[in-house]
Amino acid sequence: MESRPDFGDLTERLGVDIDPETLRCALTHRSYAFENGGIPTNERLEFLGDAVLQLVATESLFFDNPDLPEGRLAKMRSAVVNTRALAAIGRRLGIGEFVLLGKGEELTGGRDKDSILADTVESLIGAAYVGCGPDDAFALVHRLIDTMLHDAVRLGAGMDYKTTLQEAAADLKLGPVTYTITSEGPDHARVFTAVAVLGEAAWGSGEGSSKKAAEARAAEAAVRTIVEQHPGARR
Repeated sequence: MESRPDFGDLTERLGVDIDPETLRCALTHRSYAFENGGIPTNERLEFLGDAVLQLVATESLFFDNPDLPEGRLAKMRSAVVNTRALAAIGRRLGIGEFVLLGKGEELTGGRDKDSILADTVESLIGAAYVGCGPDDAFALVHRLIDTMLHDAVRLGAGMDYKTTLQEAAADLKLGPVTYTITSEGPDHARVFTAVAVLGEAAWGSGEGSSKKAAEARAAEAAVRTIVEQHPGARR
């Protein structure tokens, strides 16, 4: 019989005591389910978690920003609940090490794919709702996204960090923005590293499974550095 992973560390990271069976379902990717006799996948929990996430993000933005129009609020919400942002949450929590994947996804770097990590974050939110109730699920979402909601309001531009970085660099006369790219690993699981360079100085770096993803993360890191060093640099 297959040994079950120890989920204790993950529940501690989440701060929610989801029962093992519900948690296991939340971590079951369809590729694993297919290879193991069609067991339940995390897709139903993902569907629920997406709705909970949208509600919490919408409610927070609506009540915390009474002067902002609907269009701005919609862009900010999109910035927080998109695949890239949710995948970043997944990486921060180390969710990839717990996801149950089929052999094919395992071999092609599925544990670090944005789509898989983002979907799993949503399924875990759904699992918290089912296993612990709405109050605990809402509290979990706030812990996961409140910082990003604050950044969306502060940075604007839909949290398009590459655009925001270009604008901030121009406003502060920090020099042109360029990216240096390196990569390592086999072709099927190559990891790219990007460094955001303003003028001749490195301001942030990031990794990803594509050059585009790595550049986006490097731009995000650079924007955060700029905000720390130049608090008035807000879009």
